[in-house]
Amino acid sequence: MILPIIAYGDPVLRKIGAQITPDYPDLEALISNMWETMYNAHGVGLAAPQVGKAINLFIIDTEAFENEEYPIEKKVFINSEILSESGEKWEFEEGCLSIPHIRENVSRHSNLRIRYQNEFFETFEENFDGIAARVIQHEYDHCKGKLFVDHISQLKRRLLKNKLIAISKGGARVDYKMRIPVTR
Repeated sequence: MILPIIAYGDPVLRKIGAQITPDYPDLEALISNMWETMYNAHGVGLAAPQVGKAINLFIIDTEAFENEEYPIEKKVFINSEILSESGEKWEFEEGCLSIPHIRENVSRHSNLRIRYQNEFFETFEENFDGIAARVIQHEYDHCKGKLFVDHISQLKRRLLKNKLIAISKGGARVDYKMRIPVTR
């Protein structure tokens, strides 16, 4: 089932995702729905807060970036914790399904080490680099209540302010379902 993606401005995007256990209600269905939602929106990653769940869960599939240097990584990350970030920082233009039509260069480390559980709650500690590391860092940020626009300069954020407000009020036309924050 395709889920609506939460638009910028919704408080769930700023919450720190809770750790979960294997008895989390309907977890298998949630993960399946997240894959379907991400592919429908042509994303390469999706975090649970982006579908309204303030939990530490995200998925990635880097097939869109496949080349000899960067192999495809398709994984589920539950209860993840980045243990270290290293290597040179490099800029790359990022976007976000919750912040449509805005893309900005973000500087991130080229390597990371992360501990996480997969969908079967098996624990792994792995190193990632390049595009996979970037996508993981982006989605991990969602589980920590951060957005890619938090990594850009104050000046650029000020220049984007009206666009961000418009997104939060439903002013972005997209070809996927979105849930707009309720305003009081």
